Amino acid sequence: MIITIRQRWLAALALFAFVLPACSAWAKEPALLLANVLGPHVDVTQYLVSEKFDGVRAVWDGKTLRFRSGRDVPAPAWWLAKLPATPLDGELWLAHGKFDELSGIVRTSPAVDSDWRRVNYLIFELPDEAGALGTFEQRYSRIREVVAKAQWASLQVVEQTRVADRAELKRRLDRVVKAGGEGLMLHLANAPYVTGRSDVLLKLKPLLDTEATVVRHIPGKGRNAGRLGALEVRTRDGIVFRLGTGFSDAQRDNPPPVGSLVTYTYRDVTPSGKPRFASFLRVRDDP
Repeated sequence: MIITIRQRWLAALALFAFVLPACSAWAKEPALLLANVLGPHVDVTQYLVSEKFDGVRAVWDGKTLRFRSGRDVPAPAWWLAKLPATPLDGELWLAHGKFDELSGIVRTSPAVDSDWRRVNYLIFELPDEAGALGTFEQRYSRIREVVAKAQWASLQVVEQTRVADRAELKRRLDRVVKAGGEGLMLHLANAPYVTGRSDVLLKLKPLLDTEATVVRHIPGKGRNAGRLGALEVRTRDGIVFRLGTGFSDAQRDNPPPVGSLVTYTYRDVTPSGKPRFASFLRVRDDP
């Protein structure tokens, strides 16, 4: 039987139509709780406070470990086998100042066993869509039970404690930052399990950070002639501005491509919404 070009094209189209929904479902982003910035009028005594770890967020549904993007984490089978059947939410983490090294390890496929023996999974939440686990304070108690039962050193609890006032919160922030940490997270103690960006979860850092999309490369001048001078970026609120600091020479020679998502730090924002003292931090390269 002779198969025509048109028949082959129709067959390929049918296969594509079948595969595309499956790929989309496989990479669907999980519903997660995302933090807002701590405001000046929040009663911090109502929150449980923990260190903010600069790791890679990962969600375990009891069978599969996924990145925030929804893609599977290529962890070794022996590593995944040590996780409990209970769904978990937390950060893959090496140590302070090791984010880039960690990022390389957890994205490498096939996984390198010797590297993964150094990776910790720091748990700060239990997914609870049915609301059966109560408040965050109650879920935290359950996290401690689950991690203790696992008896695996790489599975750890993110410690949560209360503070008496903002002065104590500031002292704790100073200690964490001095030790090489990134900042603090505050989770409303009596909150049920929720997802999306919410004041239920707040972050406190010496410098704030968020993401923006690269719109254009601005050519450099002087010592940066012939390479990147600045990135023109757009925030999710539509604010367009330029990032001109924070780049290494290698990044100026090979800048993040137009359309990519980058993370930048800043102090605060102007009345028009533009960040003050914005500086490039890294490419937001979720797998």
